[in-house]
Amino acid sequence: MPTVVEPKLIAGNSNLPLANSIARRMSLYRGMSVGLVDARVERFNDAEIFVEVFENVRGEDMFILQSTSNPANDNLMELLIMADALRRSSAARITAVIPYFGYARQDRRTKARTPITSKLVANMIHEAGIERVLTMDLHAAQIQGFFDIPVDNLYASPIFALDVKKQFAGRESELMVVSPDVGGVARARELAKRIEAPLSIVDKRREKPGEVAEMTVIGDVKDKVCLIVDDMCDTAGTLCKAAEVLLGHGATEVHAYISHGVMSGPAVERVTNSYLKTLVFTDSIQPTEAVANTHNIRILPMAPIFAQAILNIWNGTSVSSLFETDTIGPIYEGIL
Repeated sequence: MPTVVEPKLIAGNSNLPLANSIARRMSLYRGMSVGLVDARVERFNDAEIFVEVFENVRGEDMFILQSTSNPANDNLMELLIMADALRRSSAARITAVIPYFGYARQDRRTKARTPITSKLVANMIHEAGIERVLTMDLHAAQIQGFFDIPVDNLYASPIFALDVKKQFAGRESELMVVSPDVGGVARARELAKRIEAPLSIVDKRREKPGEVAEMTVIGDVKDKVCLIVDDMCDTAGTLCKAAEVLLGHGATEVHAYISHGVMSGPAVERVTNSYLKTLVFTDSIQPTEAVANTHNIRILPMAPIFAQAILNIWNGTSVSSLFETDTIGPIYEGIL
């Protein structure tokens, strides 16, 4: 088998701008051109997915770049079929780079006779021949245990912390990090530690999925600039309601830092008309034109951290080093 010389990237259709940005950042880090493997990922007339790889990948270290965002089923099938094509083409190792891992909300049985779809997807990924997964801000940390292969879960909080320190320079004493529910406290606490800010919680009660019946603020947010931290924003109902409740309890401004901008249904309209001063997403999911043009939404690039993580995996060096501010700071110097 030939010696593996360089990592090779191949991308599905879910987020081509991010895939191209990762390739450009890797070219910068390597000091040589790193491009996407020439391939076609298309659909037959009946919507079946077809993949053809035009380059030799025998013995290569392959990285598939594909978020399983909307349309989740199509993008997941693209990932699995690409993995099968690479495995049958004798790739030495296949790593799935999944910036946004879909089906992560179905990580346990909340009612009788319901599936644990996250585990099912993990099994499918393993059986397709994928040997490692690189993702970011899983909805539930225990999903890593659903896989029988290594999973590297990156975090957006170091990048959020850099952005907060720049955007709110000189106002650090006014900041208050807010978790929009009890389940997200650990995520919010992580950012609060990084920016040395206090923590508050908005306790919510749902009548049914997508609808919030009641919200209670735990903590004193009076005269504070509140930063809501969460892993995803789907219909934006909880987020916009939380902003309204926080202002009602005396907060001066409300901003939000969200890892994954799912933004389905009425989300854009809600955010546009909400009390949120700014809503910050990563580009783990390719923003729609409506999202990109919304006046109070900003997008942070994830290509630098994913490019470095891919190189670390390829080199066999630490990925967890990217959780540290001293490491991530130079990577994002001049970008944020």
